[in-house]
Amino acid sequence: MTPGNPLAHRTRIKLCGMTREQDVDTAVQAGADAVGFVLYPRSPRYVSPERAAELARRLPPFVTPVLLFVNESAATIVAACARIAAAAVQFHGDETLQQCLDATGNGARPFLRAARIPLDSPEPFDLVNFASGFPSAQAILLDAHVEGYGGGGKAFNWSRLPPSVNAHLVLSGGLTPANVTDGIAQVRPRCRSLSVDVSSGVELDGPGNKGVKDPEKIHRFVAAVRAADKLLALNQHALLSTT
Repeated sequence: MTPGNPLAHRTRIKLCGMTREQDVDTAVQAGADAVGFVLYPRSPRYVSPERAAELARRLPPFVTPVLLFVNESAATIVAACARIAAAAVQFHGDETLQQCLDATGNGARPFLRAARIPLDSPEPFDLVNFASGFPSAQAILLDAHVEGYGGGGKAFNWSRLPPSVNAHLVLSGGLTPANVTDGIAQVRPRCRSLSVDVSSGVELDGPGNKGVKDPEKIHRFVAAVRAADKLLALNQHALLSTT
């Protein structure tokens, strides 16, 4: 994090796994910077490209739609993106750099590459090496390595991340209104900038509610992120005042 840079204290927020109009509207009202749609057919939050386009049309300017794919063909991704001109792409499977570039016009369309962090591996995940392998990615998204490629509501051990990663990072995996402040505090100093991505942590309780968001949790999550930003900015200002 760059000392004294006010932009370093602005954590951008993506709310993912949207399936309903009212949830997209709530995300916008709460102040989300991006809204994610899962185009992975095996996900319980799956929406078709047509449905994603329909929901994305509700977004105002400067709120980015993000289309999530898992090991999908370049042709399918290009066709889906053609329906949503402003969409960014999130690669959440085992895609190589070349596959990411092939699906995004050699990087002309912004894309994120997910790094699946093991939950219980004795060896730390080599995030520095992983990030260096995707220099064209707008950011590296950090998610817990769970069965089903994300959305499992599991958080990995943030303290085991490298102390310095020359990349924009997006923290995901098991975030909730209760723990996002701690996640921001632990991960923000390790990277160029930090965003957060939440799906299951803002859904209604119950096994049948995947993809059904809870408006109260959405607003609490956004408020917790903004409170974390304010606290870290105050701490940084106090540190600079004493040096």
